[in-house]
Amino acid sequence: MSRRSILIIGGGIAGLSTGCYAQMNGYDTTILEMHDRPGGMCTSWQRKGYTFDYCIHNLAGTRPGSGLSQMWDELGAFKGTDVIDHEVFQRVESCDGKEFNLYCDLDRLERHMKEISPDDSKVIDEFVNAARSFSKIDFFGMGTGGFKLGMISKMGKLMKYSKMTIEEFSSKFKDPFLRRAFRTVQYNMSEIPMTVILVFMSGFDNGDLGWPKGGSFEFSRRIESRFIELGGEIRYRHKVKRIIVDNNRAVGVEMEDGSEQFADIVISAADGYSTIFGMLDGRYLNDRINSYYEAIPKNEPFGIEVNLGVNRDVSSEPHAITLLLETPLKIEDREEDSIYLELFDNDSGLCPKGKGIIKADLVGSYEYWKALRTDLERYRAEKDEIARRVIDILEERFPGLRDQVEVVDVTTPVTCERYTGNLHGYQPWPSKVHTRKVMKEGLSRTLPGLEGFFMVGQWAGATVGVSTVALMGRDTIEKLCKMDKKRFVSQIV
Repeated sequence: MSRRSILIIGGGIAGLSTGCYAQMNGYDTTILEMHDRPGGMCTSWQRKGYTFDYCIHNLAGTRPGSGLSQMWDELGAFKGTDVIDHEVFQRVESCDGKEFNLYCDLDRLERHMKEISPDDSKVIDEFVNAARSFSKIDFFGMGTGGFKLGMISKMGKLMKYSKMTIEEFSSKFKDPFLRRAFRTVQYNMSEIPMTVILVFMSGFDNGDLGWPKGGSFEFSRRIESRFIELGGEIRYRHKVKRIIVDNNRAVGVEMEDGSEQFADIVISAADGYSTIFGMLDGRYLNDRINSYYEAIPKNEPFGIEVNLGVNRDVSSEPHAITLLLETPLKIEDREEDSIYLELFDNDSGLCPKGKGIIKADLVGSYEYWKALRTDLERYRAEKDEIARRVIDILEERFPGLRDQVEVVDVTTPVTCERYTGNLHGYQPWPSKVHTRKVMKEGLSRTLPGLEGFFMVGQWAGATVGVSTVALMGRDTIEKLCKMDKKRFVSQIV
Protein backbone atom coordinates (compact mmCIF):
# COMPACT_ATOMS: atom_id res chain seq x y z
CA MET A 1 0.00 0.00 0.00
CA SER A 2 1.41 3.44 -0.94
CA ARG A 3 1.98 5.96 1.83
CA ARG A 4 -0.51 8.81 2.09
CA SER A 5 0.99 12.22 1.34
CA ILE A 6 0.64 15.46 3.30
CA LEU A 7 1.47 19.04 2.33
CA ILE A 8 1.99 21.40 5.27
CA ILE A 9 1.88 25.14 4.64
CA GLY A 10 4.24 26.90 7.04
CA GLY A 11 7.41 25.82 8.83
CA GLY A 12 6.81 27.37 12.25
CA ILE A 13 6.61 25.25 15.40
CA ALA A 14 3.08 24.04 14.58
CA GLY A 15 4.07 22.99 11.06
CA LEU A 16 7.32 21.35 12.19
CA SER A 17 5.59 19.43 14.99
CA THR A 18 2.82 18.27 12.66
CA GLY A 19 5.43 17.17 10.15
CA CYS A 20 7.42 15.21 12.72
CA TYR A 21 4.40 13.26 13.95
CA ALA A 22 3.20 12.68 10.39
CA GLN A 23 6.56 11.13 9.54
CA MET A 24 6.51 8.99 12.69
CA ASN A 25 3.17 7.60 11.55
CA GLY A 26 4.04 6.64 8.01
CA TYR A 27 2.92 9.65 5.98
CA ASP A 28 5.04 11.27 3.27
CA THR A 29 5.28 14.87 4.41
CA THR A 30 6.47 18.05 2.72
CA ILE A 31 6.55 21.43 4.46
CA LEU A 32 6.32 24.55 2.29
CA GLU A 33 7.82 27.61 4.01
CA MET A 34 7.83 31.08 2.45
CA HIS A 35 10.94 32.21 4.35
CA ASP A 36 14.49 30.84 4.09
CA ARG A 37 14.58 29.41 7.62
CA PRO A 38 12.33 27.49 10.04
CA GLY A 39 10.44 28.73 13.08
CA GLY A 40 8.01 31.38 11.91
CA MET A 41 7.52 33.63 14.93
CA CYS A 42 9.73 31.33 17.02
CA THR A 43 12.90 32.97 15.81
CA SER A 44 15.98 35.01 16.64
CA TRP A 45 18.44 37.00 14.52
CA GLN A 46 22.03 38.14 14.86
CA ARG A 47 23.38 41.67 14.85
CA LYS A 48 27.13 42.30 15.35
CA GLY A 49 27.68 39.37 17.71
CA TYR A 50 24.37 39.72 19.58
CA THR A 51 21.42 37.38 19.06
CA PHE A 52 18.06 39.09 19.56
CA ASP A 53 15.29 36.67 20.54
CA TYR A 54 11.73 37.25 19.36
CA CYS A 55 9.67 34.50 20.91
CA ILE A 56 10.20 32.24 23.91
CA HIS A 57 9.72 33.89 27.29
CA ASN A 58 8.98 30.85 29.47
CA LEU A 59 8.50 27.42 27.91
CA ALA A 60 6.08 24.87 29.37
CA GLY A 61 7.26 21.28 29.58
CA THR A 62 10.92 21.75 30.50
CA ARG A 63 10.76 19.61 33.66
CA PRO A 64 11.67 15.97 32.99
CA GLY A 65 8.65 13.78 33.69
CA SER A 66 6.07 16.51 33.15
CA GLY A 67 3.26 15.91 30.68
CA LEU A 68 4.76 18.00 27.91
CA SER A 69 8.36 16.91 28.36
CA GLN A 70 7.72 13.67 26.47
CA MET A 71 6.46 15.66 23.48
CA TRP A 72 9.58 17.83 23.47
CA ASP A 73 11.72 14.68 23.72
CA GLU A 74 9.87 13.22 20.74
CA LEU A 75 10.56 16.41 18.79
CA GLY A 76 14.21 16.62 19.86
CA ALA A 77 13.60 20.15 21.12
CA PHE A 78 16.23 20.08 23.87
CA LYS A 79 18.74 17.77 22.20
CA GLY A 80 22.28 18.94 22.96
CA THR A 81 21.27 22.01 24.94
CA ASP A 82 20.51 23.05 28.52
CA VAL A 83 17.40 24.54 30.06
CA ILE A 84 17.76 27.59 32.28
CA ASP A 85 15.44 27.86 35.30
CA HIS A 86 15.19 31.38 36.67
CA GLU A 87 14.97 32.13 40.37
CA VAL A 88 12.67 35.11 39.76
CA PHE A 89 9.92 35.26 37.11
CA GLN A 90 10.27 39.01 37.10
CA ARG A 91 11.07 41.91 39.41
CA VAL A 92 8.89 45.01 39.60
CA GLU A 93 10.73 48.19 40.60
CA SER A 94 9.34 51.58 41.56
CA CYS A 95 11.18 54.83 40.91
CA ASP A 96 11.61 55.35 44.68
CA GLY A 97 13.55 52.11 45.15
CA LYS A 98 10.86 49.59 46.13
CA GLU A 99 11.15 46.05 44.73
CA PHE A 100 8.67 43.21 44.29
CA ASN A 101 10.35 39.95 43.28
CA LEU A 102 8.01 37.38 41.80
CA TYR A 103 9.97 34.39 43.10
CA CYS A 104 9.37 31.09 41.31
CA ASP A 105 9.32 29.30 44.68
CA LEU A 106 5.87 29.92 46.19
CA ASP A 107 7.01 29.66 49.82
CA ARG A 108 9.68 32.27 49.24
CA LEU A 109 7.23 34.44 47.30
CA GLU A 110 4.73 34.34 50.17
CA ARG A 111 7.35 35.43 52.72
CA HIS A 112 8.58 38.21 50.45
CA MET A 113 5.11 39.64 49.78
CA LYS A 114 4.27 39.64 53.49
CA GLU A 115 7.51 41.48 54.22
CA ILE A 116 6.43 44.16 51.74
CA SER A 117 2.92 44.46 53.20
CA PRO A 118 1.99 42.52 56.36
CA ASP A 119 -1.44 44.18 56.22
CA ASP A 120 -2.14 42.36 52.95
CA SER A 121 -1.60 38.87 54.40
CA LYS A 122 -5.15 37.78 53.62
CA VAL A 123 -4.91 38.71 49.92
CA ILE A 124 -1.41 37.26 49.68
CA ASP A 125 -2.65 33.97 51.16
CA GLU A 126 -5.47 33.89 48.62
CA PHE A 127 -3.05 34.38 45.73
CA VAL A 128 -0.35 31.97 46.87
CA ASN A 129 -2.74 29.25 48.06
CA ALA A 130 -4.62 29.34 44.75
CA ALA A 131 -1.33 28.89 42.91
CA ARG A 132 -0.37 26.05 45.27
CA SER A 133 -3.64 24.26 44.63
CA PHE A 134 -3.09 24.53 40.88
CA SER A 135 0.45 23.17 41.21
CA LYS A 136 -1.03 19.76 42.01
CA ILE A 137 -2.37 19.61 38.43
CA ASP A 138 -0.17 19.47 35.34
CA PHE A 139 -2.17 22.07 33.41
CA PHE A 140 0.41 22.36 30.64
CA GLY A 141 0.47 18.61 30.05
CA MET A 142 -3.28 18.01 30.17
CA GLY A 143 -3.50 17.74 26.40
CA THR A 144 -1.12 14.78 26.40
CA GLY A 145 -3.22 12.66 28.74
CA GLY A 146 -6.80 13.85 28.72
CA PHE A 147 -8.87 15.15 31.61
CA LYS A 148 -7.48 14.36 35.06
CA LEU A 149 -9.81 13.47 37.95
CA GLY A 150 -7.86 15.81 40.22
CA MET A 151 -9.09 18.74 38.16
CA ILE A 152 -12.68 18.30 39.27
CA SER A 153 -11.97 19.72 42.73
CA LYS A 154 -10.18 22.70 41.15
CA MET A 155 -12.91 23.68 38.69
CA GLY A 156 -14.53 26.12 41.10
CA LYS A 157 -11.32 28.10 41.56
CA LEU A 158 -10.56 27.85 37.88
CA MET A 159 -13.91 29.39 36.96
CA LYS A 160 -13.68 32.02 39.71
CA TYR A 161 -10.29 33.33 38.59
CA SER A 162 -11.04 33.03 34.88
CA LYS A 163 -13.70 35.71 35.41
CA MET A 164 -11.34 38.03 37.29
CA THR A 165 -8.59 40.05 35.60
CA ILE A 166 -5.18 40.68 37.14
CA GLU A 167 -6.16 44.36 37.30
CA GLU A 168 -9.25 43.51 39.35
CA PHE A 169 -7.33 41.25 41.73
CA SER A 170 -4.61 43.88 42.23
CA SER A 171 -7.22 46.30 43.60
CA LYS A 172 -7.54 44.04 46.66
CA PHE A 173 -4.11 45.06 47.96
CA LYS A 174 -3.99 47.84 50.55
CA ASP A 175 -0.33 48.65 49.97
CA PRO A 176 -0.10 51.22 47.12
CA PHE A 177 3.14 49.81 45.74
CA LEU A 178 1.97 46.20 45.77
CA ARG A 179 -1.36 47.23 44.23
CA ARG A 180 0.39 48.95 41.33
CA ALA A 181 3.15 46.34 40.97
CA PHE A 182 0.79 43.36 40.89
CA ARG A 183 -0.95 44.75 37.80
CA THR A 184 2.24 44.06 35.81
CA VAL A 185 3.07 40.52 36.99
CA GLN A 186 2.18 38.73 33.72
CA TYR A 187 4.34 40.41 31.08
CA ASN A 188 2.80 43.77 32.02
CA MET A 189 -0.63 42.67 30.75
CA SER A 190 -3.20 43.61 33.38
CA GLU A 191 -6.41 42.77 31.50
CA ILE A 192 -5.84 39.02 31.18
CA PRO A 193 -7.54 36.54 33.56
CA MET A 194 -5.99 35.72 36.92
CA THR A 195 -5.93 32.06 35.92
CA VAL A 196 -2.96 32.81 33.66
CA ILE A 197 -0.63 34.05 36.41
CA LEU A 198 -1.86 31.35 38.80
CA VAL A 199 -1.11 28.58 36.31
CA PHE A 200 2.26 30.16 35.52
CA MET A 201 3.22 30.41 39.19
CA SER A 202 2.20 26.80 39.78
CA GLY A 203 4.34 25.84 36.78
CA PHE A 204 7.33 27.77 38.10
CA ASP A 205 6.94 26.17 41.51
CA ASN A 206 7.04 22.76 39.81
CA GLY A 207 10.12 23.71 37.78
CA ASP A 208 8.22 23.34 34.52
CA LEU A 209 8.68 26.76 32.88
CA GLY A 210 12.31 27.05 31.87
CA TRP A 211 14.12 28.73 28.99
CA PRO A 212 16.10 26.73 26.39
CA LYS A 213 19.66 28.00 26.12
CA GLY A 214 20.44 29.43 22.71
CA GLY A 215 17.00 30.95 22.24
CA SER A 216 14.08 30.56 19.88
CA PHE A 217 15.73 30.05 16.50
CA GLU A 218 18.04 27.30 17.76
CA PHE A 219 14.98 25.70 19.37
CA SER A 220 13.18 25.75 16.01
CA ARG A 221 16.26 24.48 14.20
CA ARG A 222 16.46 21.41 16.44
CA ILE A 223 12.85 20.46 15.61
CA GLU A 224 13.55 21.06 11.92
CA SER A 225 16.51 18.65 12.21
CA ARG A 226 14.25 16.07 13.82
CA PHE A 227 11.76 16.39 10.95
CA ILE A 228 14.49 15.87 8.36
CA GLU A 229 15.95 12.91 10.31
CA LEU A 230 12.48 11.33 10.19
CA GLY A 231 12.52 11.56 6.39
CA GLY A 232 10.45 14.71 5.91
CA GLU A 233 11.18 17.33 3.27
CA ILE A 234 11.09 21.08 3.84
CA ARG A 235 11.16 23.52 0.93
CA TYR A 236 12.14 27.10 1.70
CA ARG A 237 11.20 30.21 -0.31
CA HIS A 238 8.04 28.36 -1.32
CA LYS A 239 5.08 30.69 -0.78
CA VAL A 240 1.62 29.21 -1.32
CA LYS A 241 -0.80 31.39 -3.27
CA ARG A 242 -3.87 29.13 -3.38
CA ILE A 243 -5.16 25.87 -1.96
CA ILE A 244 -6.46 23.72 -4.81
CA VAL A 245 -9.94 22.34 -4.10
CA ASP A 246 -11.71 19.64 -6.12
CA ASN A 247 -15.33 18.87 -5.26
CA ASN A 248 -14.94 20.45 -1.79
CA ARG A 249 -11.79 18.48 -1.01
CA ALA A 250 -8.33 20.04 -0.66
CA VAL A 251 -6.04 18.23 -3.08
CA GLY A 252 -2.98 20.44 -3.35
CA VAL A 253 -1.58 23.96 -3.57
CA GLU A 254 -0.61 26.50 -6.20
CA MET A 255 2.63 28.35 -5.53
CA GLU A 256 3.30 32.03 -6.22
CA ASP A 257 5.31 31.04 -9.31
CA GLY A 258 2.26 29.23 -10.73
CA SER A 259 3.54 25.70 -10.14
CA GLU A 260 1.25 23.17 -8.46
CA GLN A 261 1.85 20.45 -5.89
CA PHE A 262 -0.66 17.77 -4.91
CA ALA A 263 -1.22 15.58 -1.85
CA ASP A 264 -3.84 13.45 -0.13
CA ILE A 265 -4.06 15.86 2.82
CA VAL A 266 -3.38 19.61 3.06
CA ILE A 267 -2.62 21.15 6.45
CA SER A 268 -2.18 24.89 6.92
CA ALA A 269 0.10 26.01 9.72
CA ALA A 270 0.16 29.50 8.22
CA ASP A 271 -1.62 32.70 9.16
CA GLY A 272 -5.32 32.04 9.66
CA TYR A 273 -6.69 35.01 7.77
CA SER A 274 -4.39 34.42 4.78
CA THR A 275 -5.38 30.77 4.71
CA ILE A 276 -9.14 31.20 5.02
CA PHE A 277 -9.73 34.43 3.12
CA GLY A 278 -6.74 34.33 0.77
CA MET A 279 -5.72 30.78 -0.16
CA LEU A 280 -9.34 29.57 0.09
CA ASP A 281 -10.99 32.83 -1.04
CA GLY A 282 -13.37 32.91 1.95
CA ARG A 283 -15.46 29.99 0.65
CA TYR A 284 -15.50 27.88 3.82
CA LEU A 285 -16.73 29.94 6.74
CA ASN A 286 -19.05 29.98 9.71
CA ASP A 287 -20.23 32.70 12.06
CA ARG A 288 -17.54 31.81 14.60
CA ILE A 289 -14.76 32.51 12.10
CA ASN A 290 -16.38 35.60 10.58
CA SER A 291 -17.09 37.28 13.91
CA TYR A 292 -13.55 36.55 15.13
CA TYR A 293 -11.82 38.24 12.21
CA GLU A 294 -14.24 41.16 12.29
CA ALA A 295 -12.95 42.03 15.78
CA ILE A 296 -9.26 42.72 15.11
CA PRO A 297 -7.90 44.67 18.10
CA LYS A 298 -6.23 48.03 17.64
CA ASN A 299 -3.13 47.17 19.66
CA GLU A 300 -0.89 44.15 20.14
CA PRO A 301 1.05 43.28 23.32
CA PHE A 302 4.72 42.79 22.37
CA GLY A 303 3.92 44.63 19.14
CA ILE A 304 7.09 46.71 19.45
CA GLU A 305 10.41 45.31 20.61
CA VAL A 306 13.45 47.47 21.29
CA ASN A 307 16.56 45.26 21.44
CA LEU A 308 19.78 46.70 22.81
CA GLY A 309 23.16 44.98 22.64
CA VAL A 310 25.18 46.53 25.47
CA ASN A 311 28.80 46.42 26.58
CA ARG A 312 27.66 45.68 30.12
CA ASP A 313 27.51 42.54 32.26
CA VAL A 314 23.87 42.00 33.29
CA SER A 315 24.41 38.60 34.95
CA SER A 316 23.58 39.97 38.41
CA GLU A 317 20.19 41.25 37.25
CA PRO A 318 16.89 39.30 37.16
CA HIS A 319 15.91 37.81 33.81
CA ALA A 320 12.91 40.17 33.62
CA ILE A 321 12.21 43.57 35.15
CA THR A 322 9.17 45.84 35.00
CA LEU A 323 9.94 49.48 35.74
CA LEU A 324 7.12 51.59 37.17
CA LEU A 325 7.64 55.01 35.64
CA GLU A 326 7.28 58.40 37.27
CA THR A 327 7.16 60.11 33.88
CA PRO A 328 5.09 58.12 31.35
CA LEU A 329 6.70 56.78 28.19
CA LYS A 330 5.04 58.18 25.05
CA ILE A 331 4.42 55.45 22.48
CA GLU A 332 2.39 56.20 19.33
CA ASP A 333 -0.72 58.03 20.61
CA ARG A 334 -0.52 56.56 24.12
CA GLU A 335 1.37 57.05 27.35
CA GLU A 336 2.63 54.01 29.28
CA ASP A 337 3.30 54.16 33.02
CA SER A 338 5.47 51.02 33.06
CA ILE A 339 7.90 49.18 30.81
CA TYR A 340 8.64 45.44 30.68
CA LEU A 341 12.24 44.34 30.09
CA GLU A 342 13.96 41.02 29.49
CA LEU A 343 17.71 40.71 30.07
CA PHE A 344 20.15 38.14 28.66
CA ASP A 345 23.74 37.51 29.68
CA ASN A 346 26.42 35.22 28.26
CA ASP A 347 24.91 32.16 29.97
CA SER A 348 21.87 32.49 27.68
CA GLY A 349 24.05 31.82 24.66
CA LEU A 350 22.88 35.05 23.03
CA CYS A 351 25.78 37.43 23.63
CA PRO A 352 29.55 37.53 24.25
CA LYS A 353 31.00 37.18 27.74
CA GLY A 354 30.86 40.38 29.75
CA LYS A 355 28.15 41.85 27.54
CA GLY A 356 24.37 41.78 27.68
CA ILE A 357 21.09 42.24 25.88
CA ILE A 358 18.20 44.32 27.19
CA LYS A 359 14.90 43.94 25.36
CA ALA A 360 11.94 46.25 25.96
CA ASP A 361 8.56 44.79 25.00
CA LEU A 362 5.92 47.41 24.24
CA VAL A 363 2.35 47.53 22.98
CA GLY A 364 2.14 48.40 19.29
CA SER A 365 -0.56 49.41 16.79
CA TYR A 366 -0.41 47.94 13.28
CA GLU A 367 -2.37 50.79 11.69
CA TYR A 368 0.00 53.37 13.17
CA TRP A 369 3.12 51.67 11.83
CA LYS A 370 1.57 50.66 8.52
CA ALA A 371 0.73 54.28 7.80
CA LEU A 372 4.22 55.39 8.80
CA ARG A 373 5.88 52.84 6.55
CA THR A 374 4.51 54.53 3.44
CA ASP A 375 7.37 56.95 4.11
CA LEU A 376 10.42 54.87 5.02
CA GLU A 377 12.35 57.87 6.29
CA ARG A 378 9.60 58.76 8.79
CA TYR A 379 9.15 55.09 9.74
CA ARG A 380 12.84 54.67 10.56
CA ALA A 381 12.96 58.01 12.36
CA GLU A 382 10.06 56.97 14.61
CA LYS A 383 11.76 53.68 15.43
CA ASP A 384 14.92 55.60 16.31
CA GLU A 385 12.92 57.98 18.49
CA ILE A 386 11.28 55.16 20.45
CA ALA A 387 14.68 53.55 20.98
CA ARG A 388 16.04 56.88 22.23
CA ARG A 389 13.18 57.27 24.74
CA VAL A 390 13.67 53.72 26.00
CA ILE A 391 17.42 54.28 26.41
CA ASP A 392 16.73 57.51 28.33
CA ILE A 393 14.55 55.56 30.78
CA LEU A 394 17.09 52.77 31.12
CA GLU A 395 19.90 55.24 31.75
CA GLU A 396 18.25 56.10 35.07
CA ARG A 397 18.04 52.43 36.09
CA PHE A 398 21.43 51.42 34.62
CA PRO A 399 23.72 54.48 34.95
CA GLY A 400 26.19 54.72 32.09
CA LEU A 401 24.11 52.51 29.79
CA ARG A 402 23.67 55.15 27.10
CA ASP A 403 27.39 55.03 26.30
CA GLN A 404 27.44 51.21 26.48
CA VAL A 405 24.84 50.61 23.76
CA GLU A 406 26.56 48.94 20.79
CA VAL A 407 23.57 47.72 18.76
CA VAL A 408 19.96 48.92 18.49
CA ASP A 409 17.29 46.88 16.72
CA VAL A 410 13.59 47.82 16.73
CA THR A 411 10.73 45.67 15.41
CA THR A 412 7.11 46.72 14.87
CA PRO A 413 3.91 44.89 13.87
CA VAL A 414 4.81 45.67 10.25
CA THR A 415 8.15 43.87 10.73
CA CYS A 416 6.31 40.79 11.96
CA GLU A 417 3.79 40.94 9.12
CA ARG A 418 6.56 41.12 6.54
CA TYR A 419 8.57 38.31 8.14
CA THR A 420 5.80 35.82 9.02
CA GLY A 421 2.73 36.83 6.99
CA ASN A 422 0.69 37.10 10.20
CA LEU A 423 -2.41 39.28 9.99
CA HIS A 424 -1.33 42.79 11.06
CA GLY A 425 1.80 41.20 12.53
CA TYR A 426 -0.36 40.19 15.49
CA GLN A 427 -0.77 37.07 17.54
CA PRO A 428 -4.31 35.73 18.09
CA TRP A 429 -6.54 37.64 20.47
CA PRO A 430 -9.16 36.18 22.85
CA SER A 431 -12.46 35.41 21.17
CA LYS A 432 -15.22 37.80 22.30
CA VAL A 433 -18.10 35.67 21.00
CA HIS A 434 -18.59 31.90 20.83
CA THR A 435 -16.00 31.87 23.61
CA ARG A 436 -16.79 28.46 25.09
CA LYS A 437 -16.97 26.81 21.69
CA VAL A 438 -13.63 28.31 20.67
CA MET A 439 -12.04 27.21 23.95
CA LYS A 440 -13.36 23.68 23.48
CA GLU A 441 -12.96 23.15 19.73
CA GLY A 442 -10.61 25.89 18.58
CA LEU A 443 -11.45 28.49 15.97
CA SER A 444 -10.71 26.78 12.66
CA ARG A 445 -8.96 23.44 13.11
CA THR A 446 -11.22 22.24 10.32
CA LEU A 447 -13.37 24.34 7.99
CA PRO A 448 -17.08 23.72 7.34
CA GLY A 449 -17.69 21.88 4.09
CA LEU A 450 -14.02 21.27 3.23
CA GLU A 451 -12.61 17.74 3.33
CA GLY A 452 -8.99 16.62 3.33
CA PHE A 453 -7.93 19.79 5.13
CA PHE A 454 -6.79 20.77 8.62
CA MET A 455 -5.38 23.86 10.28
CA VAL A 456 -2.86 23.85 13.11
CA GLY A 457 -1.17 26.59 15.09
CA GLN A 458 -2.16 29.64 17.05
CA TRP A 459 -4.77 30.85 14.56
CA ALA A 460 -6.44 27.44 14.36
CA GLY A 461 -6.92 27.48 18.10
CA ALA A 462 -7.21 31.26 18.65
CA THR A 463 -4.59 30.74 21.33
CA VAL A 464 -0.91 31.46 21.91
CA GLY A 465 2.02 29.50 23.27
CA VAL A 466 4.83 27.49 21.70
CA SER A 467 3.91 24.31 23.57
CA THR A 468 0.22 24.77 22.72
CA VAL A 469 0.78 24.81 18.97
CA ALA A 470 3.29 21.95 19.06
CA LEU A 471 0.76 19.85 20.94
CA MET A 472 -1.90 20.77 18.39
CA GLY A 473 0.29 19.30 15.66
CA ARG A 474 0.60 16.05 17.60
CA ASP A 475 -3.14 15.96 18.24
CA THR A 476 -3.98 16.58 14.56
CA ILE A 477 -1.90 13.64 13.37
CA GLU A 478 -3.39 11.47 16.10
CA LYS A 479 -6.87 12.33 14.77
CA LEU A 480 -5.76 11.70 11.20
CA CYS A 481 -4.44 8.26 12.21
CA LYS A 482 -7.82 7.50 13.78
CA MET A 483 -9.59 8.53 10.57
CA ASP A 484 -7.22 6.31 8.59
CA LYS A 485 -7.81 3.44 11.05
CA LYS A 486 -4.18 3.17 12.08
CA ARG A 487 -2.53 3.24 15.50
CA PHE A 488 -0.86 6.53 16.39
CA VAL A 489 2.78 6.07 17.39
CA SER A 490 5.47 8.42 18.65
CA GLN A 491 9.20 8.00 19.08
CA ILE A 492 11.60 9.65 21.50
CA VAL A 493 14.92 10.77 20.01
